[in-house]
Amino acid sequence: QLQLVESGGGLVQPGGSLRLSCAASELTSFGHYAIGWFRQAPGKEREGVSCSSTYGSANYVDSVKGRFAVFRDNSKNTVYLQMDNLKPEDAAVYFCAADNSLITTTQSICDPLPNLYRYWGQGTQVSVSS
Repeated sequence: QLQLVESGGGLVQPGGSLRLSCAASELTSFGHYAIGWFRQAPGKEREGVSCSSTYGSANYVDSVKGRFAVFRDNSKNTVYLQMDNLKPEDAAVYFCAADNSLITTTQSICDPLPNLYRYWGQGTQVSVSS
């Protein structure tokens, strides 16, 4: 059973930056997994933020394009989400998720849809406030 652990959340002022990490445990084929980042604010549905495909490409939802960047280090079984110019509306619990199904691993451009991902971390809180 793949286990994912997020870290790096915290409180930041608007315009600030955070880097989230998602570490996978006991995995030797991390590069064969598509990784997604998602967030859920209070009272709202979980939404996709970004993803990293098995082909090395990344995809972002419009609201974070130009501000967020996802990159992975397969040798460390870790994926990062660099978040710059944070806005109050970015505040949420952020989750990473992984999947190695045929659907997600054959997408050259990944799709950050929650229902495509099987394994989930516990989440890390990101708060943006002055």
